[in-house]
Amino acid sequence: MPYVSRDEKGQITGIADKSAPHAREFLPRDHPEVVRYLRGASPQAMRDTLSESDLEMARITEDLIDVLIGRNMLNFTDLPIEAQRKLMARQRLRRNLTALTNLVTDEDDVI
Repeated sequence: MPYVSRDEKGQITGIADKSAPHAREFLPRDHPEVVRYLRGASPQAMRDTLSESDLEMARITEDLIDVLIGRNMLNFTDLPIEAQRKLMARQRLRRNLTALTNLVTDEDDVI
């Protein structure tokens, strides 16, 4: 018996077998919206969604570390050496990307 959660647009975002704070609305298993949601919920589709989420979470984690260091709640040197290297490499890549983006803009009239 599926209980569904919905986003702000009314689209089903999850299905649970029991009522929960985020999933209180009951729909029959053969309800068209449930069937449509389950068709898009293949293991590969879920892995793809999770991978996209991983990329977003990586950026959130970087930002969180920056905030904690900026507020002196965490020292960069408290992180494992490998984590320090990876963070510095990403910061370097981001700076280079920003520099390249500033050099090549859509507004350039250079031929």
